[in-house]
Amino acid sequence: MINKDRLYERIETLAKIGATEDGGVTRLALTKEDREAQELVSSWMKEAGMQVRRDSAGNLIGRKEGKEPGAKTIVMGSHIDSVGNGGKLDGTIGVIGGIEVVQHITEEGIEIKSPVEVIAFCEEEGSRFQSGGIFGSRAMTGKITRKDLEVRDSKGISRRDALIHFGLDPEGIFNEVIRKKDEIGLYLEMHIEQGPILEAAEIPVGIVTAITGLSLTEITFEGTPNHVGGTPMGMRNDALLGASEFAIATEEICEEFGSPAVGTVASMNVYPNQVNIVPGKVILTVDVRDVDIERRETILEKLRNRALEISEKRGLNVDFNLKLKANPAPCNEKVMELMKSKAKEAGIICQEIVSGGGHDAQLMAELADMGMIFVRSTGGSHNPKESAKIDDITLGTKLLSEVAIHYLIKMPVDSTGQSII
Repeated sequence: MINKDRLYERIETLAKIGATEDGGVTRLALTKEDREAQELVSSWMKEAGMQVRRDSAGNLIGRKEGKEPGAKTIVMGSHIDSVGNGGKLDGTIGVIGGIEVVQHITEEGIEIKSPVEVIAFCEEEGSRFQSGGIFGSRAMTGKITRKDLEVRDSKGISRRDALIHFGLDPEGIFNEVIRKKDEIGLYLEMHIEQGPILEAAEIPVGIVTAITGLSLTEITFEGTPNHVGGTPMGMRNDALLGASEFAIATEEICEEFGSPAVGTVASMNVYPNQVNIVPGKVILTVDVRDVDIERRETILEKLRNRALEISEKRGLNVDFNLKLKANPAPCNEKVMELMKSKAKEAGIICQEIVSGGGHDAQLMAELADMGMIFVRSTGGSHNPKESAKIDDITLGTKLLSEVAIHYLIKMPVDSTGQSII
């Protein structure tokens, strides 16, 4: 059976690595805290009966073989890196829950036909290098370029150097890390919801129907830095006012389209950032998400046009730099139906829900059929108040286990190699 006490103990133990004074976690990718966390998680993978390796992108992979040679792998995973002063559950319950499923299989002596893997993906959050995240899963799908290795953190360290310092060979990202479509039969991920829907409905578990497609764009508004006292109001080219007007326009335009479309200007750097100088340059990042890719692209086009209008009106130059774009990812219909059936059998109350956050599952859906489970959470997310009941996490892990074992015993392909999911 799924061991609630073990789940709780491991969540709390991992949370001590990178713990902050106000109860949060700062565990950025490829740091000493990340290394310590990976070593701890690796020990749990081994305890669960898995062989463990780390690929060149920094993904930690535990694997337990099945009885059928050449069978496609069932993969469970998430991440253990965090945002700065984030919560202790974001990503981690998916990794710890996946390990618990495999440990349950090992302890109960369940004979599996397909091999099973649990993956702790590297730098899902993107907090260290501020480049959009989902690095490890993008690497597995062959989407990393050498330009991605040259981005730098706040201390000027490049991702390439960080990987090397971690004992990895960045060149392996372009061959060894990439997984083929015929390798994986199914990818499953459990995650806290990071939103209020399940809590408001008083439902402990959500069955995700689709993951929203995100677009991350860096926009630079450039005007003229000038003396705040000597420059009349009507003669200014204030980059901050232009950027601020754009931020408000982002809210207005996304509200026109309605839920689940969202847009956020979440970071803004002002130059020269001095009290007596009219801001001459602002670099901001706008994040736009929607499950409908055509609607998202329409929103992006409207935002681009609005930025150009604002710049012309205020005498500014504007530049656009796309940082990351990920397509929406629908969850597999048959997997969702199996989740509903297994939840009903186990007496787990659940409801369908769209994921507003991006996840590694979004990329892994390009390699295999994908299913995702949400666990009710409170206190928001990406902050120390992020919380979830261990009973809810246990229910989510139980459902994850039921679905994974179903396919591990049955195998996700028939004798001709065709998918039966």
